[in-house]
Amino acid sequence: MNVCTKCHPNPSNSRCDISLCRSKRSTDFFLPSIKTHKLDGCIDLNVSVCVCVCVCVLQTDYYYQYTECDSTGSRWRVAIPLNPGSCSNLPPPTSGRDCSFSCPAGEFLDMTTQQCTPCAAGSYSLGSGLRFDQWDAIPTGFTSLASFLDPGVLLTLCLYGSSSWMPQGVYLESNRDECTVSLVYAVHLEKQGSVSFTYQYPDNNIFFEFYVQNEQCQEMAQTDDQKWIKLTNNGEWDTHTVNLKSGTNILYWRTTGILVGGKMVKPVLLKNIQIEGVAYTSECFPCRPGWFSSAPGSSSCQPCPSNTFSIKDASSCTPCPEHYYSHEGWAECKVRPPCSEKDFFQIHTACDSEGKTQVLYRWVEPKICVENVTGAVELPATGQREPCPPCNPGYHNSNDSTCLPCPPGTHSDGTNVCTECPAGTEPVLGYEYKWWNVLPSNMKTSCFNVGNSKCDDMNGWEVAGDHVRSGAGSSDNDYLILTLHVPGFKVPASLSGMTGSEFGQITFVFETICSADCELYFMMVCAQLTTVVESWEGSKGKQSYSHSMTRNASVIYTWAFQRTNHVRRYVGDMVKLYSISVTNVLDGVASSCRACALVPQNSQRAGSSCVPCPAGFFIDRDTNRCQECPPNTHLAGRHTYGQDACVACGPGSISNKEHSRCYSDCSFTHTENNRTLTFDLSPMSVVASLTIGPSFTSKGTKYLHLFNISLCGHEGERAAICTDNVTDVSSKDTQSDSAQFVNSVDSFICQSTIIPADGRGFRMAISSQSISLADTFIGATVDTVLDGVNAKPDFFPENSKDVPDINFFYRSTQATASCDQGRSSVITVRCNPEKSERGELSVPSSCPAGTCDGCTFHFLWESASACPRCTEDDYHQIEGACKRGIQETLYMWNEPKLCTKGVTLPPRRSSPCEAIALWLKVGVGGGAFVAVLLISLTCYFWKKNKRLEDHHSFSNSS
Repeated sequence: MNVCTKCHPNPSNSRCDISLCRSKRSTDFFLPSIKTHKLDGCIDLNVSVCVCVCVCVLQTDYYYQYTECDSTGSRWRVAIPLNPGSCSNLPPPTSGRDCSFSCPAGEFLDMTTQQCTPCAAGSYSLGSGLRFDQWDAIPTGFTSLASFLDPGVLLTLCLYGSSSWMPQGVYLESNRDECTVSLVYAVHLEKQGSVSFTYQYPDNNIFFEFYVQNEQCQEMAQTDDQKWIKLTNNGEWDTHTVNLKSGTNILYWRTTGILVGGKMVKPVLLKNIQIEGVAYTSECFPCRPGWFSSAPGSSSCQPCPSNTFSIKDASSCTPCPEHYYSHEGWAECKVRPPCSEKDFFQIHTACDSEGKTQVLYRWVEPKICVENVTGAVELPATGQREPCPPCNPGYHNSNDSTCLPCPPGTHSDGTNVCTECPAGTEPVLGYEYKWWNVLPSNMKTSCFNVGNSKCDDMNGWEVAGDHVRSGAGSSDNDYLILTLHVPGFKVPASLSGMTGSEFGQITFVFETICSADCELYFMMVCAQLTTVVESWEGSKGKQSYSHSMTRNASVIYTWAFQRTNHVRRYVGDMVKLYSISVTNVLDGVASSCRACALVPQNSQRAGSSCVPCPAGFFIDRDTNRCQECPPNTHLAGRHTYGQDACVACGPGSISNKEHSRCYSDCSFTHTENNRTLTFDLSPMSVVASLTIGPSFTSKGTKYLHLFNISLCGHEGERAAICTDNVTDVSSKDTQSDSAQFVNSVDSFICQSTIIPADGRGFRMAISSQSISLADTFIGATVDTVLDGVNAKPDFFPENSKDVPDINFFYRSTQATASCDQGRSSVITVRCNPEKSERGELSVPSSCPAGTCDGCTFHFLWESASACPRCTEDDYHQIEGACKRGIQETLYMWNEPKLCTKGVTLPPRRSSPCEAIALWLKVGVGGGAFVAVLLISLTCYFWKKNKRLEDHHSFSNSS
């Protein structure tokens, strides 16, 4: 308590001078509560002086707050003690500003005077908004809540473990595990407003949603594209905005990781949360360390320039001491280290007029090292001038030693002049980059930093003669970006007869050299949607990768390289791209010529110009004319020249009329031991589904593998579809065909990972990580090996039936990091009369996920439809006894019955048995007569012979 004894200058005014009750502390503002006492007399009889007593209560004891607005839009300002009952003499309630009142940006509402007051230098205000852009710690009012939405499974580990949104200075980082973590913030809006935030969401193995609840914990109505956040490119930030209603809004940012396959997920990053719609802000926000605002009334702070720093609430930046440095927005300076080999890099100069180039060395910018100290290295001298590498194929060397594209209709290997393609040929258009003296004009390089550090003006990649490689960047967690723009594809005339789904193909040869956890991404941007096609972690030897383009559209191919997620010094870690080749490019150049079909001789336009062959036709080598492929062959590979381009269909398959593909019509014939078995598998032609699981990840999240299987397809068109429904609902604002292009997989066999809706907290089952296991049908046979794919019959129980299994073989040629030859699949179709016509699918017990090596998948499909069509050999007849002169003949199936459909059993047949009885009587009577006759003759001759013996004996005795 401060006691003031000085009166107001006007003696007739008995109020105290309020200024005397203010504290002299510079950083705090104190609100006085005034009590005035007019005494009966004066202390000095000679001078009329009034005496007043001031009781000052510091703001640390209480604060002002407005009451709720009433029906007239009015409210009161009341003082509320921080600790109830801790102080007395609080100011009485006073009338407050009207409810629609708000301060402009750069000012705050001084609750003492209830007037808008400019923010002091070193702070800022949004006026009617809130901004959170400093994440050294989770700001007051925010809460990070961890839970596990599968009841009873590792709940304690999530609640008391390290699962949380983690502050990282300028951004928040989500958890990387399977716990569900929610970042929660409650705000009361006096009027309709909005919330916006900047984020990175590069990995769809984390489910990221944002939703709003009211004070009754009821979820506000939101569209799916507001609730589910769209994916972003690696290293790029996006902004998401949602409108808010007046009243209390509880904001939730929720993430759940799905660690299927053991691969670590990339976290969601969140920064710059801004909320609009609060009626006022009663304080200004201090500038965070490393930032400043130089003038009062600022609506934002600015980052300190390089080689300066600032503390919190700064109005200016302080230069770093000598031999210290800082980057933009740093809160402290660091000692400059001695220069080393990691602080410089080399570049190749462009070819000069004499066709020479040389190696130059440049310091990594911004340069932070010191040269003139003990142990420091110097910048190497410029290298010797050397001959430039040749031009890339399709280009020629001009007079000033620059490489120019060959004119249309001509070609060059890069070392010779451009020459016209001979008659009967056409140029092979595309891009083929294998020499890297300068970056091609359709390629760009850039740098993105996760924390938004400045590396935009740096080259992410550098040319190096026979390769292009990742550059230095500013820090090791930069994303070093290389892009190649392809305006579209044009199938040449000689390939027009191929009606497959491939319009072009990109192939590149690369190598990664890493000492840390580096990662290389190959991405594709098409129709404003970005897809991560493949990624590689750690060091990888020199290898080739190819990817087919299945639609004719403009596309940007992107390579993004990150040395590590952590900020360390790994400048020596790099990726090298040795060559990039793209076929059938719309504005491509030609390195060679390809034979094409000529106008038919009987045409009025007969000549040497090329014409497209009809679908299913090849170019005859002798005549250069179009000729149709033989029956049951298809155009394969990437050429149509010569009859060898027509490849015979595999066993059990036929070609469509365009000869673009071979397919099974769901019928199969097999001859064995002079017996022909015919199978009708049409009841199994409808797409079937098989769900395997549940399985559990290392932290207990339940997931299922869903396989959609199309045994025969629709005349070779893949009919099984798997969809990523989370990404799908977040892409409703894009074109429907492009969303399907990215988020759906059509195949003969495709697989999705399903997170069940029960217990996960989602309103629907989550389908993600969809992949194709079977793009091409190879053939169907009873053999166990076809085209290098093994059916592995020992994976399943032995077939005890006298009907052979039929193996359907498929292949998906798209290479992956783990399956360099692509994936393959085998469906073993087995006759089982006890199953229904649709049958039942299963996977090997030893490979519960359908595969043991991750590249070949095996399925057993048991069905009554897999039994052959019945023939006369599959039944027998039974003849009954004569009853009342009638005999019946019955027909019975052989047991066990192993056939279906086909012929039917003949009906029961009855016939009289009289004619048969007469013959039987004659036969039996004749047989009896002959038997009696034989017995009589035997007895006669026996007796006669006996008498002769007796007579002979008598004669001898005489």
